[in-house]
Amino acid sequence: MTRLKAILTFSGLLMALCLFSTAQAEVLKPFVLGTEVPGTMTEVTKHVTAKLTEQGFTVVGTYSPYPNATVICASHPELSAAAAGAANGGFGAAQRVAVTEVAGILQVTYMNPAYLGTAYGLGKLEPVAAKLAAALGREQVFGAKGIKEKKLAPGKYHYKIMMPYFDDVHKLNTFADHKTAVQTVETNLAAGKGGTAKVYRIDLPGRDVSVFGVAIPQGDGTDSGAKDTDKEIMDIIDYKELRSTAYLPYELMIQGNEVIALHSRFRIAVHFPDTSMMGSHGFTAIMSSTKGIKKALEAVAGK
Repeated sequence: MTRLKAILTFSGLLMALCLFSTAQAEVLKPFVLGTEVPGTMTEVTKHVTAKLTEQGFTVVGTYSPYPNATVICASHPELSAAAAGAANGGFGAAQRVAVTEVAGILQVTYMNPAYLGTAYGLGKLEPVAAKLAAALGREQVFGAKGIKEKKLAPGKYHYKIMMPYFDDVHKLNTFADHKTAVQTVETNLAAGKGGTAKVYRIDLPGRDVSVFGVAIPQGDGTDSGAKDTDKEIMDIIDYKELRSTAYLPYELMIQGNEVIALHSRFRIAVHFPDTSMMGSHGFTAIMSSTKGIKKALEAVAGK
């Protein structure tokens, strides 16, 4: 009996270890496919906006980065609170949702809060994820083979050796105070400096932090210079059956009197972690994008 008890105890320990190992091995993927909604682009976009509003989100900006695609950006009090409490957390203050027509079907997709929250130090954002699932559905996660949570955290994830981390931000400009920085960015976006356009602005509670969603519809022009426009980049890296349009737009953040942005090599890699280095859909095909995106954001920052 004693031997049997020992065997059962040992078996129980093995099972517990297996369960623990399985939990530890759980991986996160960047995007979520929502439930298909019938209708035109305009009708589906209105439906998505209404459903987000029902779940307590505030739509702060909408734009079409290229034909047959619409990006909807929304804020939420719980997301804003999490962003305000994390270092550089404002980069994750907007929830991005997209409606993209692919082969005659309108795909409703959105950033996975657990993935981006982990990558940006906001936590897995379970309440926000639950509200998104209630609003838009959650048919499947996609966009990568998956990354373990502990390897995705700030200071941990980078695409390859010598590639930037979350904290390796571009410091674009410094002003006398926060108000002057915000006014400058607003003015330059309104003027389309750097071939950009404003999508949204979110001010985080209790802090001098303002986050702007920046579209790059023009950049330096599609016939010259860097591949920096939204369409140029996405034509190369977003080619699979399920589209990752919710990668857009870019964030520019004002913290106090300083204007900063994520390094585009980090931002592209964390959203498209399975992208190869070489090939027609690889990073080498968009090598010039890093310089082009930074140049556009510097123009917005008044540098």
